[in-house]
Amino acid sequence: MTSLFAPLDWLWLLLFTLLMVVCGVFFYRLGKRSQSDFFLAGRGLPWWLPASSVYATHTATDTPIWIGGVIYKYGLAGLWYTFFCAWAAVSAFVSARIFRRSLAYSQAEWQSLRFGGLGSEMLRGWVAGWQVFMNMFILGWVGIAMGKLCNVFFGWPLWVGLVTFSSVCVIYVLAAGYWGVVMADFQQGVIAFIMITMVSAWGVAAAGGPRTIVKRLQGMNSSCTWTVPEVREPVATGCVRVKDAATEEVLASCQGSFVVVPRGEMSPQGPANQRAKAALYEEAAPGQVLYPAVNDTVCAGEAINIVWAPQRARRLVKVEASLDGGLTWQTVEQSHYQGQRWRLNPLSFTGMFRGQFPVAWFITMLVVALLGGFGMGTSIDWYTEAQRIQSARTVRDASYSIWAGTLATLIRNAMWAVAVLGFFVLFPHIAAQKDYEMSWYIIGFKYLPVGMVGFFFAGILAIHLSTISTHLNLGAMYATRDFYHHYVNPQASERRLVWVGRIATLVVLGGSFVFGLIIGEEITAWLIFALWIMAAGVWLPNILQVIWWRFNSWGYLSAWVANLGLSWLVVWVLPRFGVIPELPDYLQFWSLIVLNALIYVPVTLLTKPEDMDHLVKYYVMSRPIGFWGPVKREALRRGLL
Repeated sequence: MTSLFAPLDWLWLLLFTLLMVVCGVFFYRLGKRSQSDFFLAGRGLPWWLPASSVYATHTATDTPIWIGGVIYKYGLAGLWYTFFCAWAAVSAFVSARIFRRSLAYSQAEWQSLRFGGLGSEMLRGWVAGWQVFMNMFILGWVGIAMGKLCNVFFGWPLWVGLVTFSSVCVIYVLAAGYWGVVMADFQQGVIAFIMITMVSAWGVAAAGGPRTIVKRLQGMNSSCTWTVPEVREPVATGCVRVKDAATEEVLASCQGSFVVVPRGEMSPQGPANQRAKAALYEEAAPGQVLYPAVNDTVCAGEAINIVWAPQRARRLVKVEASLDGGLTWQTVEQSHYQGQRWRLNPLSFTGMFRGQFPVAWFITMLVVALLGGFGMGTSIDWYTEAQRIQSARTVRDASYSIWAGTLATLIRNAMWAVAVLGFFVLFPHIAAQKDYEMSWYIIGFKYLPVGMVGFFFAGILAIHLSTISTHLNLGAMYATRDFYHHYVNPQASERRLVWVGRIATLVVLGGSFVFGLIIGEEITAWLIFALWIMAAGVWLPNILQVIWWRFNSWGYLSAWVANLGLSWLVVWVLPRFGVIPELPDYLQFWSLIVLNALIYVPVTLLTKPEDMDHLVKYYVMSRPIGFWGPVKREALRRGLL
């Protein structure tokens, strides 16, 4: 791939790298003045600067990999997987305002303002430690995503992409702190938006334009992914049938049998995905399974596409396969749509509880996204956005920054989605997830002309560095403000705190390299683990701590501890030993919500409420919404409101 780089491509890369480093040097004098400047840019930014930082930070190297994967697999309905950021539409005018009024540097510091006593101190230490760990972890998976990208397109070892670009980024983070981060984010956000728009438009044009994409999707045959099971015999006899999901009527079947060989043996017809691609566009009478068909050979362990000629496009079907000539059958897909037209419909539900996009999952995502805006920490994105909220010069600027930054993120997701649909029309036969996850990058490297590829890669560096710089500075803030300054040296001078912040930045960087090498190429699995499972049990407590005065530090702390254990049990341990079946994502979420509530609600009610003096002080400063009647009445009685 490097051979495709023309001198103009290298020039783009050189100019971009110099721009970022010079930016850090330019703002060095501002960043070194105080802890507030190094971590919050002095709390004086107009709304559009933190807004651009919100957008740039949430556009990372792994983001197009993730979005490319869900859109390729689920069509436009996959956009709902990215809808969790809609919580910011509510958060911008609820929790963002409450948090900005508190003047806390970090979420850990806010815990000590909201709660009091020993529980408060334990919570601050816990949240600070968790955030130092999480920022290293996030840096690790984002860094290794860059390593994977460089490995695929340049053939570099994974560690080279992981270490090289993060090491460049740390130069301007060390020099200027948050001033360097937010100013670089503004430039990187502009570059990234131009690049995303350009490459997405190029991808749609390569597929023939919007009308051609729609027309080809409407005319393609049906398909579903199947990972061929292991076989004991040297040669097994396979066949496939497609049934009506409601009536069990057979709608399509193989006109004979195909051959299944053990893992590792090659098909004499050549790559299976090329056979599947031809079948997807083949004109055939309804009722035929086109691939795998008579005389085809498939290999055990291989991910392939089963292709058949549909009868009615919107009919839901059940796909079954047999490896013993039709004596026994296993279900490959339930409630699967016919044809490919469903990919154009963002509401292509496959039933209330079954299929790849059930209504229950859709409702769960809406609840998580919208109600989450009333809490703090209900999304992993909250912690980075909390820093941007506090860096805004007013409460209004803080609200506008979150709202506008998230709007730009949703527009970006839509552009990616259309480009990935175009990619599906060009390459509808890819069955392995790790291959189609790279769809948007493939569009850029494959279809952009020489001379623009360098700009494309500079844009990739922009989205990478914006995320890396944010989490380096954020992790260092928790280590400096909530550990060193709060527990070790409360009398430290501003100069010393800035230097401690720089040392902490290097420690976080080193930790991220370790996590990146541990994660390796299993990015998606680790991402789901961190984003979803580890947060499900504390999602509701994160809302309760904002809206309910009676919720105390012991209840919140017990929710965190219980969630760590319950998430492992429900998701991995109990299904592994057959105690419970493997649950779909939405059932895991609701199960963890209920099980965790059985622990933290009694703990809250059986322990004392927070001290009223402490609550009144917090209420007067932050003006929270929700169930704060007793505290508000006490504040009024004291003449504080």
